[in-house]
Amino acid sequence: MAFSVGPRRRTTSWPRWLRSSPPRQVDRTEHDHGRQGLTRCRLSSSFTLPWWTKGDTNAFFGLGFNILVNVLTLTTLSIAVVGIPGSDVLGTLLPALGIALILGNLYYMVLARRLAKRENRTDVTALPYGPSVPHMFIVVFVVMLPVYLATGDAVQAWAAGLAWAFMIGIIVMIGAFVGPYIRRITPRAAMLGTLAGISITFIAMRPAAQMWEAAWIGLPVLAIILIGFFTDVKLPGNIPVGLAALLVGTAIGWIGGYMSVPDVTEAASNIAIGLPDLRLDLLLDGLGNLAPLLATAIPLGVYNFTEAMSNVESASAAGDNYNLRSVLLADGFGAVVGSAFGSPFPPAVYIGHPGWKDAGGRSGYSVASGVAIGVMCFLGLFGLLATLLPIPAIVPILLYIGLLIGAQAFQSVPKLHAIAVVVALLPNLAEWAVGLIDNALSAAGTSATEVGSEALGQAGVVYDGLKTFGSGAVLAGLMLGTIVTFVLDKRFLAAATASGVAAALSWVGLIHSHEVGWAANPQVALGYLFFGLVCLAYSRLIPAPKPTTEPQPVGE
Repeated sequence: MAFSVGPRRRTTSWPRWLRSSPPRQVDRTEHDHGRQGLTRCRLSSSFTLPWWTKGDTNAFFGLGFNILVNVLTLTTLSIAVVGIPGSDVLGTLLPALGIALILGNLYYMVLARRLAKRENRTDVTALPYGPSVPHMFIVVFVVMLPVYLATGDAVQAWAAGLAWAFMIGIIVMIGAFVGPYIRRITPRAAMLGTLAGISITFIAMRPAAQMWEAAWIGLPVLAIILIGFFTDVKLPGNIPVGLAALLVGTAIGWIGGYMSVPDVTEAASNIAIGLPDLRLDLLLDGLGNLAPLLATAIPLGVYNFTEAMSNVESASAAGDNYNLRSVLLADGFGAVVGSAFGSPFPPAVYIGHPGWKDAGGRSGYSVASGVAIGVMCFLGLFGLLATLLPIPAIVPILLYIGLLIGAQAFQSVPKLHAIAVVVALLPNLAEWAVGLIDNALSAAGTSATEVGSEALGQAGVVYDGLKTFGSGAVLAGLMLGTIVTFVLDKRFLAAATASGVAAALSWVGLIHSHEVGWAANPQVALGYLFFGLVCLAYSRLIPAPKPTTEPQPVGE
């Protein structure tokens, strides 16, 4: 889907079974700013597109620090949790991620420039691209750590992670051929609500907690970011907001004694330069024991393409309508290439396109961020950076993204559909809460199974319900948001059909189930079927439209 000259209302070809009422009319009021921009930017055939703008500098520092935080996190997880030797992480794993980041962001710069030239406008923003945050924790704690604990072999655990990432890439590329169809029939409220759920919980909450651990560093940084990105107040000399925020936070951290000189000295002595090299031996070892990994690879692959679908819809709401298939194929290919070179962390299109668009980012900021982080990966600088930059000075940029995406979900849909946004958001809240509970119990040397549901319930924790509700959260949120949107629009036949799809997904375990399998959660499947029957009953209560008599043409 693309605009021919400027943003216009998207029309949808609806299957007959969804035509119980007119197709949804998408509210495009959020494109008013984009239309004004197009009016200003429609140029003659001599139209030239700049490679870099002042806004790109602003967005570069913001996105660059965003990716920086994530790479620092996955570096720590790989060494401290999975036990992969630091030399392998800095010399092989990070260079593999670096090459994927450079190639992926270069591709998305090309897509942005093609879209800008096709539509004759200069305000197109490239999609941001980097290592997926939820996948970082899933591949470490769900895939690699169990293998490491069972075998004591960190390399074998690493190989399992590579095989898992490879399968994620294959599934996403397959999804590229069904994703555009799913996007056409899925309401915007469902997609943006699901994205808001991911953004508020997995993107914003942890940074907020890290900020308040050292609020005297984090809050001044947050103030600079909020004023710089949400108001029109400029810093002297147009200093980039992200750079100013980082410098202020870092200065406060060092002056206040938050950082340590000996740590910097030790990290500097451990710098390991590495270039990407194929690690097909490790990948093939992991693929040799692939079956146990499919239980997480299949739903996470579905997660990847549904999240990418929501991110593309978010960019469309901000005025940049990218081709979903092109995005999904690139995301899948990036995961495959990264795994072949030794990275178990699949990169993907990031949440946050509207934020970087508002910050002034155009086609250059994303590739500059990818190249900068990629070079740091090749030079093995992340151990050193972790000792130089205080985390509370970096993470406020992630909180900013969470705030912006959460707000967009409500601002870009009709008021009536705000209810569907909230419903789509809830499964991610449940999944986030279950993760906190599990991690807390694990730190105490126990688990929810050992403690027991009854004891947890007496403490006010509805653990089983939260786990069922939050399993497969992205897809579950998408389905619930879709069903509720159809109900709000009184399209009861469509709501019944969507309920049937949700029942099938529950039956095979892709949503509301702890694992994929036949009859994975029959009770939830039955609940969705009953919901659909209620909708079918209500569809009979809607009076048929009265026939209209067309006036007969009058002869001359």
